[in-house]
Amino acid sequence: MKTPFVSDLNAEQTITTFFLVHEKEIRNTRAGKTFLRLALGDRSGTIEAVMWDQFEAPAKDISRDDIVKVNARVEIYKNKPQLTLQQLRLAKSEEVDLADFLPHTKEDVGKLWAQLLEYANSIINPWLKKLVSGILADPAIATRYKRAPAAKVMHHAYLGGLLEHVVGLCGLAKLIAAHYPELNADLLMTVAILHDVGKLDELCYDRAISYTTEGQLLGHIVMEIETVAKAMDAIEGFPVNLKTVVQHLLISHHGQYEFGSPKLPMIREALVFHYLDDMDSKMAAVRAALAIESGEEEWSAYSAALGRKFLKLDAFLKGPAVTTK
Repeated sequence: MKTPFVSDLNAEQTITTFFLVHEKEIRNTRAGKTFLRLALGDRSGTIEAVMWDQFEAPAKDISRDDIVKVNARVEIYKNKPQLTLQQLRLAKSEEVDLADFLPHTKEDVGKLWAQLLEYANSIINPWLKKLVSGILADPAIATRYKRAPAAKVMHHAYLGGLLEHVVGLCGLAKLIAAHYPELNADLLMTVAILHDVGKLDELCYDRAISYTTEGQLLGHIVMEIETVAKAMDAIEGFPVNLKTVVQHLLISHHGQYEFGSPKLPMIREALVFHYLDDMDSKMAAVRAALAIESGEEEWSAYSAALGRKFLKLDAFLKGPAVTTK
């Protein structure tokens, strides 16, 4: 295991360690001096880094998603830690463990997968149960489902994030179906399990979380419509109308055209699922913002996904009482 991690860094500290390169660019100061800027990271977070002198030779061999070894000084710039690099080189494969560089769910993946299979087995409709169980039984899908992030940045953007997100949605679907008995619980459970299966092919996550070429060109909704349609077509006698309903649930789950939804939800289960998915995604973004050290006692780090900071409610409520006249 590498040390230190980004989360361990303190000001006025000199370090020698390894990082994953998230961004690389050559910039100029206002005075015209050229310097190297990098965004470096590991599984605990990211940090800005600059190299002012003699960076040309090492920089030409380094690209985004490479792992580098650095010797650097931790400084504070604009109230945030920043690395000033003294030395920089590509890391050798035998020097690093890839598990150190990508964030991972804190949940037990084996337990999450067992929960997912239980939810799939709870589906009563034989056609939907056969569809969902057949997709999850595919070894190629199962292996990636256990490892995939739910997104690159917006929410659950870490290994195992997709599985964590989906299991959470299955729990919400079960609760909401009990509260509104007119809802079809099997349809809600089906779309919860399959709504992001296209992300298995949309995203790549070997060294860094990014998009595949196909993912950039098509997007996960188009990709999963094809995957799930093929699975339904392979089930002899699968009802045509039920296939249309499943496809509508999938293509409408983003809820609005401006969010990339090809159609608005026009079935009550589709509408309900959109809000469940949206809520779980936003809660994950809030959780992530509150988990980052912001340097402010009562406020979280800024959430780019949600365009705001969040009050650290527990800290605020424990603060000194405010009296009014």
